[in-house]
Amino acid sequence: MPPTLPYGTWPSPVSAEQVVTAGSRPTQICANGGVTWWSETRPAEGGREQIVRLFPGGIPQDLLPEGFNARTRVHEYGGGAWWVRGGTVFTTNFADQRMYRLDVGDPQPQPVTPQPPTAQGWRYADGGLTPDGRWVVCVRERHEGSDPARDVYNELVVLRADGNTLPRVIVSGRDFFAAPRISPDGRQLAWITWDHPNMPWDGTELWLGRVAVRDGVVRVEDARRIAGGPDESLMEPVWGPHGSLFVISDRTGWWNVHRVDGTDRLTNLDQADREVGGPAWVFGAAHVATASDGTVLAATVRNGQGLLVTISTSGSPKEHALPCTAVLSLAVDGDRLVLIVTAPDRGPEVVAADLGDPTALRVLRPGADPGLDGGQVSRPERLAFRSVGRTAYAWYYPPTNPNAQPPAGERPPLLIFVHGGPTSAADPAFDLGKQFWTTRGFAVADLDYAGSTGLGRDYRRLLDGAWGEADLDDTCALADYLVAEGLADPACLAVRGGSAGGFTVLAVLARRDTFTAGVCYFGVADLAALARDTHKFESRYLDRLVGPLPDAVDVYTARSPLSHLDGFSCPLLVLQGLDDEVVPPAQSTAIVDALAERGVPHAYLTFEGEGHGFRRAENQLRCLTAELSFYGQVFGFTPAGDTEPITLVTGSDNGSGGGRHQR
Repeated sequence: MPPTLPYGTWPSPVSAEQVVTAGSRPTQICANGGVTWWSETRPAEGGREQIVRLFPGGIPQDLLPEGFNARTRVHEYGGGAWWVRGGTVFTTNFADQRMYRLDVGDPQPQPVTPQPPTAQGWRYADGGLTPDGRWVVCVRERHEGSDPARDVYNELVVLRADGNTLPRVIVSGRDFFAAPRISPDGRQLAWITWDHPNMPWDGTELWLGRVAVRDGVVRVEDARRIAGGPDESLMEPVWGPHGSLFVISDRTGWWNVHRVDGTDRLTNLDQADREVGGPAWVFGAAHVATASDGTVLAATVRNGQGLLVTISTSGSPKEHALPCTAVLSLAVDGDRLVLIVTAPDRGPEVVAADLGDPTALRVLRPGADPGLDGGQVSRPERLAFRSVGRTAYAWYYPPTNPNAQPPAGERPPLLIFVHGGPTSAADPAFDLGKQFWTTRGFAVADLDYAGSTGLGRDYRRLLDGAWGEADLDDTCALADYLVAEGLADPACLAVRGGSAGGFTVLAVLARRDTFTAGVCYFGVADLAALARDTHKFESRYLDRLVGPLPDAVDVYTARSPLSHLDGFSCPLLVLQGLDDEVVPPAQSTAIVDALAERGVPHAYLTFEGEGHGFRRAENQLRCLTAELSFYGQVFGFTPAGDTEPITLVTGSDNGSGGGRHQR
């Protein structure tokens, strides 16, 4: 019989160090000629991205030398920082944002783009090569002034793969570009484009142009819009082996795969109420691929079950249930399929399968093994609960640890995870970070509030004009539901989130009285300040979510946590990267100073060298242990094991401003 211990004090088999180690995960894949490449995050190496190569029957090899980081800052969120042709890797290096070429056998990548006039002023992403391998076509973002939202220009450029020519603009004149894809015969270029105030999940366009090379100069001519507009989101154009073009569109209400017919008409190949892909926060997403016989393969998910949909040239779609919770990326290499998948009991991994039997997965790069047996893993349950005028959704993880049991009649403390974006989604994939809490006796609920993705365009549109209202309603409704079901202690309710999720945390604590504690990672405190002081990609994001400025200035004020300082009364932990360009540190400083002035218990941890999201192992570790210490102090229990404590303060911490616990 396991010992009886209060929730929150259970001895856990998951350490904070294990959670951070598990943060190394694959992010992008490529496969050809039997060789597989992937990139992976390395928290222990300062959060850099390494590119790894695996030959058939070999062992994984790191390609980039120490100090080289395959990350681009285009749109600030990056993605699509590298691509491969015939064993040669092209990649953007984070330090200077130049594009580099790494040939087989070379120890050092060589630059193929010039030094920009200002540091990191020219940034490259989402590229590919012409079939003859001579030219690279990619997205370039130019920063040519001091305003990060207005002095920025996005365009498609072409350059010689050997670096012997300067990048030359081939398509421009729109606010944003993505996914330039060259046809197999090299004669056509497809791309995605959109303008403010749309985000790529709101309204984009698919364009097609003819590629012409005259006198050694590449041009795109006769460009025309194929589909799209302000009310249709298209993404991930993919060419088939015989010149067919495919694209994901949500014109039917769900992101489905469509074929572009010869008359520029889109035909839905998979008419199903489920999504292929997700919101294009980053470049390089790959949820659709084509095989040599013309078969289309698409990655989707249903109720936490990863599905691969195959669509033959003449047949109907066929679903293959995979032994994973989701497929994050896929690539086809001959008769071989390579995937990044999220497993139900370990970290994301790179796997391969034969196209003839795509469900028989072979592991190429295993996910982080937490060393937990089945009885120690909390399995998520899908919840549908009633909110204000609608049904909302969440994944619920019960406290799970066979080596402890709670006192009779005691309910667990609840942590509600609020995802960022806010156009994003809760993810039921195995997350050792969630198991860190559930094995200690916490209940965890991961919320899909109105506006979340994965549930169709109509659900995504529920947040239009309602950010700062609908998300608050759903967060509080979830807490009330779990308390009513006897699954949470009403005196120990915490809400946590980062970025847009951090905004919801602050707004809930300032304007509602449901919760007893909150943890905010780089959250938004002043909506109008965010609209004025952010980067180009998101500089008009709030037009749809809140309203256009200056007409909606009163709405911005009414929904900003800083306008409701009198409402803050429960303890708050705030964590902020000092190099954050998306949500600048001034946002967190303002809220912390207000808490100090009101005498609300709080702690403030800041991290030098971190941007929007913490990538360094030592900082991730400190955040996790700080949270545990915070909950223990607020909810009145002593966590098991050694935990570096934080100090909650109620004033200005000896005048240093806002009760900072400086890091």
